[in-house]
Amino acid sequence: MTGSIFDRAQTSARYIREQIARDIDVAVVLGSGLGAFAETLEDKVIIPYEDIPDFARSTVEGHSGRLVAGKLPSTPINVAVMQGRFHYYEGYSLDEVTLPMRAFGAMGLKKLVLTNAAGGINPNFKQGDFMLIRDHINLMMISPLRGKHDKRLGERFPDMTEVYSKEYRQIAKEAAAEIGLSLHEGVYMALQGPNYETPAEIRMMQILGADAVGMSTVPEAIVARQMGMKTLGVSLITNAAAGIEEGPINHAEVMEMGQRVSKQFCELMTRIVARL
Repeated sequence: MTGSIFDRAQTSARYIREQIARDIDVAVVLGSGLGAFAETLEDKVIIPYEDIPDFARSTVEGHSGRLVAGKLPSTPINVAVMQGRFHYYEGYSLDEVTLPMRAFGAMGLKKLVLTNAAGGINPNFKQGDFMLIRDHINLMMISPLRGKHDKRLGERFPDMTEVYSKEYRQIAKEAAAEIGLSLHEGVYMALQGPNYETPAEIRMMQILGADAVGMSTVPEAIVARQMGMKTLGVSLITNAAAGIEEGPINHAEVMEMGQRVSKQFCELMTRIVARL
């Protein structure tokens, strides 16, 4: 890719605007196995990532690799949904991983929902539970803001005190209560991946205060914070992390859990987005 991050984001945003011909109110990023929410939208415009200038490609099973824009049913709210994201472990730079957030910012979006599939570290979590991300620990050991600073993208040293909006978390809790769904709240830890963690690494994460672990979301949340977007983070606990329970971990299990809770997830997301 050539040109500055700012210029690439503007180019991507311009193309998306031309295709959808509507103002977007909320952007949603869907994690592994959670793509069904995009199908619930009305008057959909579907844009494959390969058509969007400077967007990378999703290479992971469970990530459809397209942007779906449409109306939330029974509301006037227009939503842009990423069916799948880009990961650092796929070989992309963090500039590439977070370019969609930059493009959303260039489109004037201020409301963002980030979702992911995560391993449960907290022993009170079980498969199929949902966790609101209260805070994160960036064990990827790299920041998407590293490098030459462009003040058009936001502050050089953005505050990270409240990356995940308290207001949005309260909205999510109220939406979940309406459908009888209990939501955990906790700390998400991000690692580079793509290998799963060892039992010893999971014990370390417990000591550090993590409740769930995954390989995404944090770079996007950092960039969104820099750009002044209010963010909600939701993890689906698809499996117990290594050593919490007996047996190996595999991606098929992650996908299967996403499908099993798909209906609940779609209802929760619809109610949350309607209130943001």
